[in-house]
Amino acid sequence: MKSCAIVILNYNGRQVLPAFLPSVLRYSKHDIWVIDNASTDNSLDFLKTEFPSIPVIELRSNFGYAGGYNWGLEELRGKYEYFILLNSDVEVTPNWDVDLIDWLVANHDFVALQPKILSWQDRKTFDYAGAGGGYLDFLGYPYCRGRIWESIEHDTGQYDDSIQTDWASGACMVIRAADFFEQEGFDAHFFAHMEEIDLCWRLRKSGKKIGYLGLVTVYHQGGATLDRSSPNKLYLNIRNSLSMLYKNESSFGFFGIFLVKLPLEILAGVDYLIKGKRDFAFAILRAYRDFWRQRTLYPKTRKKTDREIPNSGPVRFIFWNYFVLGKRKFSQL
Repeated sequence: MKSCAIVILNYNGRQVLPAFLPSVLRYSKHDIWVIDNASTDNSLDFLKTEFPSIPVIELRSNFGYAGGYNWGLEELRGKYEYFILLNSDVEVTPNWDVDLIDWLVANHDFVALQPKILSWQDRKTFDYAGAGGGYLDFLGYPYCRGRIWESIEHDTGQYDDSIQTDWASGACMVIRAADFFEQEGFDAHFFAHMEEIDLCWRLRKSGKKIGYLGLVTVYHQGGATLDRSSPNKLYLNIRNSLSMLYKNESSFGFFGIFLVKLPLEILAGVDYLIKGKRDFAFAILRAYRDFWRQRTLYPKTRKKTDREIPNSGPVRFIFWNYFVLGKRKFSQL
């Protein structure tokens, strides 16, 4: 069995692959694979012509981030000890993969890890997806060191450490292959968004730890497949957040969270309507409707035998701290 495979999921990435794939080839020491989610542009032809040394796993349909990795990594089962899941719009730096794997090898109680993720557009600021390590509050809202909602911090070396977190970003995540398959991978019903947080929650319930390594830096463009300002992104985030909570919380716990979360998101929908953003308001309504219709697709994962690693973030209610108390930086929490 080989040590590690760097696996890039591609969907219509003809515009980003020429910009980002060269750095992966230049700075990586481990095998590189591409999973193609049935792209409809000419990115497959581009890969075969310009990067013929990179093997491609071709899927028959677009299964999203979750299903695409599940189906693609199944082809690599038993061949590698670790997977590094890397977005197609990420620029890496020298020795990045070796440092990530070495840290995970040296820290046996950790099963997944992310590096420091900075913005590719503004390399002095943190990226939205993962930033300096991710946490989860009790309502299922994710926040990061370096990014809380839309407030982004500049990188001044404040997160150049290694710590335990609640989740690792799917933009660049290394995970032990055995643990990925033990959890049956991502929940494919999520399609995209929140699936890595759900997986990390399930890993923590099995007694495993999630980490962040600030020694390694990568640069993420973001929005390559779905723009951050898209109402569809809001829809997926809310629907999948509800699904994640439904799966991983007890029935009583979920009901209590739902009663708090629903009025907050109704208020958000009203705010969108006032601002003339009807698509965003309706995205919230669709998310709740579709979650309720599809909730039976998400079987409960909480068991009496759980040895859950508790949330390690500094606050339980990030909404209150951010919107009411006005705390915009992680250091203020």
